[in-house]
Amino acid sequence: KVLSYIDIGRSEGATLAVGGGKVDGPGGGCYVGPTLFTNVTNGMRIAQEEIFGPVLSAIPFNDEAEALALANDTQYGLTGYLWTSDVTRAFRFTDALDAGMIWVNSENVRHLPTPFGGVKNSGIGRDGGDHSFDFYMETKNIAFATTAHAIQKLGG
Repeated sequence: KVLSYIDIGRSEGATLAVGGGKVDGPGGGCYVGPTLFTNVTNGMRIAQEEIFGPVLSAIPFNDEAEALALANDTQYGLTGYLWTSDVTRAFRFTDALDAGMIWVNSENVRHLPTPFGGVKNSGIGRDGGDHSFDFYMETKNIAFATTAHAIQKLGG
């Protein structure tokens, strides 16, 4: 599947900058090497779909607002990565980024008890730690009045 996306990227006009093939060695050629595409537009499938392989699409942007619009312009939202030296920008950007898990200045390092899951078409709910129980339950809020009290009449 991953190799098919590399073919798709080429056919859609993206430039293969590095990688793009199987890695020989342990595993009998079942691994794909890190792959980078340039000259990618946000409408290309390699920018829009979840490849689940080491394929990166580099898309230039002019400012933070455009970067956020490009990042959120997809039906998926499993993860996001942000690299910046500006912590205020990091807080602002991650707050507005539509992704279930976001790493800032870090690769995908996840402590197992932390929540795992995406938004939009990348899934609902969270796995990991106590959040895993929520997947199997329907939370219900029930409120009881413990003393007699007057309820105001609505509308007059």
